[in-house]
Parts: sequence; C-alpha cells; structure tokens
Amino acid sequence: MSPIKLLATVSLTAMLFTACSSEPTTPTLGDTSISAADLGRRIERLASDEFEGRAPGTPGGQAASQYIADEMALAGLSPAGDSGTYFQNVELTEATVNAGSFMNIHKASDDSNILEADLKTNAVYWTKRLDKTVNVTESELVFVGYGITAPEYGWNDYEGLDVKGKTVVILVNDPGFATKDEALFKGNAMTYYGRWTYKYEEAARQGAAGAIIVHETAPASYGWDVVAGSWTGAQYDLVRPDRGASRAALEGWVHLDAAKQLFEAAGLDYGQLKNQAVTKDFKPVPMGELRLNAKIEQTVQTTTSRNVAGEIKGAVRPDEYVLYMAHWDHLGKNDNLEGDDKIYNGAVDNATGTAAIIEIGEAMAQGAKPERSVIFVAVTAEESGLLGSAYYGDAPLVPLKNTVAGVNIDAILPLGKTKDVKVMGFGASELEDRLKTVLDERDMYIVPDDKPEAGYYYRSDHISLAKKGVPMLYADLGNDHFMNGLTYGEDFANGYTKERYHKPGDEYDNSWDLTGIKQVTEIFYDLGLNIANSEDWPNWYEGTEFRSLRDDMLKD
Repeated sequence: MSPIKLLATVSLTAMLFTACSSEPTTPTLGDTSISAADLGRRIERLASDEFEGRAPGTPGGQAASQYIADEMALAGLSPAGDSGTYFQNVELTEATVNAGSFMNIHKASDDSNILEADLKTNAVYWTKRLDKTVNVTESELVFVGYGITAPEYGWNDYEGLDVKGKTVVILVNDPGFATKDEALFKGNAMTYYGRWTYKYEEAARQGAAGAIIVHETAPASYGWDVVAGSWTGAQYDLVRPDRGASRAALEGWVHLDAAKQLFEAAGLDYGQLKNQAVTKDFKPVPMGELRLNAKIEQTVQTTTSRNVAGEIKGAVRPDEYVLYMAHWDHLGKNDNLEGDDKIYNGAVDNATGTAAIIEIGEAMAQGAKPERSVIFVAVTAEESGLLGSAYYGDAPLVPLKNTVAGVNIDAILPLGKTKDVKVMGFGASELEDRLKTVLDERDMYIVPDDKPEAGYYYRSDHISLAKKGVPMLYADLGNDHFMNGLTYGEDFANGYTKERYHKPGDEYDNSWDLTGIKQVTEIFYDLGLNIANSEDWPNWYEGTEFRSLRDDMLKD
C-alpha cells in the first residue's frame, strides 16, 4: 500500500496470537490444494531480514524478486516476462527538489508578493519532467473548479478554456462528495476523477504549465501533514519515453489557508466559487492579476527494478488471459530509525498478497489446465506510487484487450476466518457478481469498504489497469470474524494500522492464524478459475468511469 493510503483496513494487536482456530471448516470449490503452510513459508521468507524490506533498486529488492521468480518456477508457472524470463525490467527515476528552488505568486500590477512557497507549511511543488532545471514564468492563474472532464457525467470544467502556459488551481475530490447528491457522480463515494493523480494528468492533457490542488482534509481524506510528508524529499516515477515532457512543468498542493489568501488577493470569494464548482454550468474563473513564477532545481537519478511474471497457458483459448496481481516491494531499511530494528519487513503489506498469487498459480498448475490462460504478476514500486503496475499498464506482457479481468491482492490480515469479504470501490464491475456467487457457496457475504469517500479503490495497483479499461477487483478479508464477531475484527484491523502499518513491526510470526489468509486465497482462486473456464467477458457496470474505455477496447 502506498504511503499516503491511511487505510484502516488491516490490523494486528495482542489478539494476533489468540485468534480462534477451532471453527468449523468452510467448504471450498475447485482445487483444494491451497496450503496454509506454503503461504506461511513464503510470507515468512519474503518478510525476513534477508531482503532488508524489499525496496526497489536495492540488493534486498533484487534478491526478493529473484526469490519470487524461483518460487514461480517451482510452482510450475512458465516465464511470462521479457525475452523468455520471469522479469519485466522497470526503469525508475528518483528526483529531489534542491535548495535554491522556489515558487511564488505575485500580483502583476504592483509586483506585491502574495505567496512564497515554504515547503511543508503552505505549499509543496515538484516536476515530473526529468530536466535538471525547470522554469515557469509569469503564468496566469485560473480556477478550474474540480478540474474534471467526464463525458459520461456530462461534465467539463475546461470547456471553452485554453490553459496553455497557464497554471490551473483545482479542488480536491469531486462534486459528489461536496453535495452528497447520489445523482452527482457517485455521491459521497469518490470516483477516479476525484483523485489527485487524475487532476494532474488532465491538466497536462489540457496543456497547462502548472497544476495546483487546494488541500482540504475532509475531501482529501488525509491532513496537510501527509501532503507535506509524502511530496517532499525524493520522489519516484517511471522513466517515461518523453521523460515527462508531456506533464505540466509544475505540480503541487497549496494549503487551504494559503489558497484563501490567493483568492482574496484576486478579488474572489473562495467559498462562493467552491459552491459554484459543484454545478454543471460552472465556468473557469481567471484569478485576476495573479502570476506564478517558479524555478525547480532537482537532482535526478535512475535505477532499475523489475516486475516478476509467470503464466499458465490456456487449453482452449490461450490468447485470452485472467490476471492476478500483487506488489512485492516495501519500504526497505532506514538506518536513522530509533531502536535496533531498522527494517520495514512488510509481512502483511504485501508479502501476503505476493505469497497468495504464487500459491494460486501453483494450485492451477497442478490441476487440469484452465480454458483461458492465467498470468501472475508481482509488481514493484507500489509504495513509490504504483509505478510497477503503471509500467505494466503502459507495456503489458499480454494485450490489455485480451485481458479478460484481473484480481489485485494487497495486504491480507492474519485475522483468521471471516464471514465477509470487503470490496473496495463497491459497485464498479460485474466481477462483484461473480465474487458473490463464490461467496454464496460458502455462506459468506460482501461488504463495501467503509470509507468510499476516501477513494481507496484508486490507491492500489489494480487502478493502473482499471484506468486503461481492464475490469479489476480489489477485495480483502472483511472484519466479521467467524467465531468472535465484527468488533473483534475491527479492533484487530485498527490495531495493525496503529501499531504496525508501514512500521518495522510489520513482521511475520509463527503464531499467525493463517486460516483467513488461506480462506481468501481459495476464494480468489475459485473466482479466477471460474472466469478462466468461461466464455464471458465481465465488464464495468454501466455509467462507471471506465466502462467506455473497455467498450472501445473490445470493439477493435
């Protein structure tokens, strides 16, 4: 899970060693060779100190990816990577904004200074361009509301506006969150148009020189401290073919208090314009005489990591693929940490998911060949911004139009068996109908994630494929423990988030209750096998933001 994903969906407390394991065995479908012992063995090895936290581009990360490839081979999977190997090389860049950089906003008529960016306190900024020096000069500011172009919702905040050379100022989230109107976008539940990633991408497509998002805690779902901590220091990205030239020269966030000062200096009422921005008839508003100047001096380094991929060729329709995905990387080692433990082992996040896709692959390889092919991709650099999956989305090992559907597995708690499965972004695709069928056989049920407004569906690797059009399911164990109930599971989850998530304490222990990890791995196995042995092409539900992409893809 990425650093800004303050996701309270996983946890581990003192109850870790007391979870009841005497509950009745639930029925399983398909192959029954999913092994808790094998899952535990792989999780333990991946989370061991040997791999030093599995950071991309490090010796530990390199060794971890080799271990995954070796396990895929032993599991009976064929290489699916580049040049007949299990590896897909992913070139990454690390950029750090240096001292001497600046961003300021002034008033053109009298040159009065309105905002001087002070990293961490009132604004953060960076560039995705890989040049050592990037300049923005006298760029006019324009308020573009939510910065959304969404034909399926009849929405275009850029209509009639030429933003070339200008800096757009954008609200976070989407109009549905602001109004709670279920008829507007998805109401309280965030759509992809509400994600900051989309807003920068759309500003670049529109030709903007700069893109600045106004931070507000509630619609962002995290505080300013997260913005300041996540977007300062070294920033990772892919080495894209154009070296970032198609992106806006400057991207950034501005604190709400600083934004209000900007609007006031422009003779505008922030609150009033924010209210207008939730309507379809909103028009972009030039911000008077405000001009932005910036100079970004940065140190740019490149490194190479790798996705790891194996496959099983289908017996009937080998050119059609079902995809399983999980990220293998974590946060590495930090010698500056207090205490003796300097390694972020990432046992739950995401040695569990990586072990699960290998185990599913082994079970499928041992059984009768599925009718469709199945590909298993362990991606790198999720913690650095979903970069390994983004690379796969741009350079897929099998054509995306031939990828029938996918399942992403990210951080399974050692909670024990549950009665429910949690679906992030509930209401997205027909994969949920198929999941329900699998769960009905087990007398289990689906629950939506409990904070849809936070947009957790858009914060894990599946989104890199979803925004290309491929239907993707992101699901996990729920909290309704088979024997001990819902409160027990919620406390378990909250404890992990508080005590171990993205901390050195996320370690494997032999006392883990693996029954729930085995349970959900079996569920995902059956779901994928069901799709692989059918002729159906599950799609996004009508009206979702990715439906038209998939429909267009399948026309070709």
